[in-house]
Amino acid sequence: MSTFSVPTATLGVPRIGRHRELKAALESYWSGKSSAEDLLQTAKRLREANWIEQRDRGITKIPSNDFSLYDHVLDTAIMVGAIPKAYGWNGGEVPLDVYFAMARGDQGNDHEACAHGGHAHGVAALEMTKWFDTNYHYMVPELSADQTFELRSTKPLSEFREAAALGIRTRPVILGPVTFLKLAKARGSTFDPIALLPRLLPVYAELLKQLSQAGARWVQIDEPCLVLDLDAAERIGLELAYQTFAAAAPDLDIMLATYFGALGDNQETALALPVAGLHIDLVRAPEQLEPVARLSRKDQVLSLGLIDGRNVWRADLPAILDRIRPVVAGWPLDRIEIAPSCSLLHVPIDLELETTLDADLKSWLSFSVQKMDELTLLAEALVEGKSAVAKELQASAEAVQSRATSLKVHDPLVEGRLLAVTEPMRRRQGAFAERRELQARKLGLPNFPTTTIGSFPQTPQVRKARSAHAKGELSYIDYEAFLKKETETAIRWQEEIGLDVLVHGEFERNDMVQYFGEQLAGFAFTKHAWVQSYGSRYVRPPIIFGDVSRPRPMTVSWWHYAQSLTDRPVKGMLTGPVTILNWSFVRDDIPRSVACRQIALAIRDEVVDLEAAGAAMIQIDEAALREGLPLRKSDWQTYLDWAVECFLLASSGVGDGTQIHTHMCYSEFNDILDAISAMDADVISIETSRSKMELLDAFRTHKYPNEIGPGVYDIHSPRVPAVGEMIDLMTLARQRLADGQLWINPDCGLKTRGWDEVRPALVNMVEAARQLRAAA
Repeated sequence: MSTFSVPTATLGVPRIGRHRELKAALESYWSGKSSAEDLLQTAKRLREANWIEQRDRGITKIPSNDFSLYDHVLDTAIMVGAIPKAYGWNGGEVPLDVYFAMARGDQGNDHEACAHGGHAHGVAALEMTKWFDTNYHYMVPELSADQTFELRSTKPLSEFREAAALGIRTRPVILGPVTFLKLAKARGSTFDPIALLPRLLPVYAELLKQLSQAGARWVQIDEPCLVLDLDAAERIGLELAYQTFAAAAPDLDIMLATYFGALGDNQETALALPVAGLHIDLVRAPEQLEPVARLSRKDQVLSLGLIDGRNVWRADLPAILDRIRPVVAGWPLDRIEIAPSCSLLHVPIDLELETTLDADLKSWLSFSVQKMDELTLLAEALVEGKSAVAKELQASAEAVQSRATSLKVHDPLVEGRLLAVTEPMRRRQGAFAERRELQARKLGLPNFPTTTIGSFPQTPQVRKARSAHAKGELSYIDYEAFLKKETETAIRWQEEIGLDVLVHGEFERNDMVQYFGEQLAGFAFTKHAWVQSYGSRYVRPPIIFGDVSRPRPMTVSWWHYAQSLTDRPVKGMLTGPVTILNWSFVRDDIPRSVACRQIALAIRDEVVDLEAAGAAMIQIDEAALREGLPLRKSDWQTYLDWAVECFLLASSGVGDGTQIHTHMCYSEFNDILDAISAMDADVISIETSRSKMELLDAFRTHKYPNEIGPGVYDIHSPRVPAVGEMIDLMTLARQRLADGQLWINPDCGLKTRGWDEVRPALVNMVEAARQLRAAA
């Protein structure tokens, strides 16, 4: 047996802990129940467990600094001192309450700040948006034209030393400077943040020097911007950055990590950079293996992203080996590294925690821990040959074949229904102007109608009742009675404060995607497969494993019950097909567009049934439509065409008098407004409070005719906005759109907030609407 092994790397692993220990520690700290030291000790234990797990599973390039209390982009902003003045930091060590104020906002009497002796600033959180085209959210750094940078956190250095104390030499992970600036937001002017690169590079250079002096041999610098459309300034910036790093720390080897797509027209730039290693994504872009391998320097390590870091399907290991062997034949094995396509942050931790999954389905899956095993198997096969791991390769091939032929996956009835879709099924009957007139007469709403996005707080009592019911400790009859009581209380309270359009609160729903997936054929669900969405917000994405259909109505009975309690309109609440697709682990054996059309037909059935039951308003949330955009603009139109088609397929089975709403969040809309217009929703609600209504500029420029509900308060923060603050935001909205177009609503659903925050915030929102009407 060879004494040499091909290096294996994970690029990063989940931070949250097998049993969501990080969530518990964060929320305990925020509520004042535990100290900062308690939180930091939990974080330390999680890091140590991650390092030891990777070492014990044969990973040889173990990352450090991939852990974060909240978000790695926020960590980078803290590291380089990019802290807006509003957060009250005056130099020195950055305290936790400033860090969390940037992440979550900080109300003047915020309980978490006061509980820990922190500052009370009364400021909103940084803007939050999607990390490339994933369902992870990052905090958007805010930079000013006169921005200065300084090394204010040595977290990468301290965590490298922390692992070294365990006898584990790690490869620190750092977000690259060009990607950091490209993801940042210019504050107060329209300058391009990339212009700040010369000021930022000395901070990075100093960190690299310190890492080298501490004994680091390699550092992983993530520049996923290399799979985006880059301009000349950004390419020049990459050249400047890595030339600077090579000069600053000549003894420190850099693994430049790219992921989420192909290098494409940035390939020449990437290959010319003075780095010791280059990681490429061969799951999203398998076609780049041959040209990158052929053109890369002979002294450069090529990290092959062969295992899917974003999806849960077991890899076809024999096929992967057959694909890469001819390309790397004859290479020195020390020039190769085996890795996932991207960090394993985006997948659940351990499949073995799932003890109730269908046996066939479980045999088709692979989570973070199992993907580590796949990496080491590939590395061993490259060195020792297939015969050394023949049993494991056979098991891999059998799982792939079982899935391809399973009747659990393929439904001829669904395939037939797709073939029967006609053009009229893909559009509303009448034009918006005609529909609007019918709906206005039917609904009789005032100017600036008020509503919420759908969900109300999932209180400990609600979660406790759901858990008890799931465990068989609370009967279905008692659980339903509990939910009805919660729903009635919510309806009565909405009437009391004067909301115009009500919601039933969604107390029966565990998650806006999971709730529907559990009632659709072709979906499977896990018990412990949590992934991080942002901060302490974790989700268990459904797994779409087969053809999708709706066996029976999913929401009609709960809508009907809520509407029976009030004369005011109650919205039917659905999640749209594109969002269900984008927030799920999706099949990789059929095109995403086909899976989405299957879901759209299932949602269409529900929309038609809601209208038949009497619903005058039906909201079909497409919160994740934009995040599904391909990273290259040249690929956008194909995606938008089928995404819009799927929304219309879901929404167009109703008459013109039925008002169709949709909701979108975390999105920049400027460059997809043609698609939003084509969706032809009667009302769209969007997240705008953090951007101070800037997103509405695009709708004004586009002359968007339909109605819009711009969010007037940030639901991701615990702070309660004042009436005047909401009026100020609506004043900005009125400068951009006609009064008759505007609704008033929060940014997003209120599920994650507490009633002590929601009640005063919505009372203030209704009062803001009243004052606006009086002044109009």
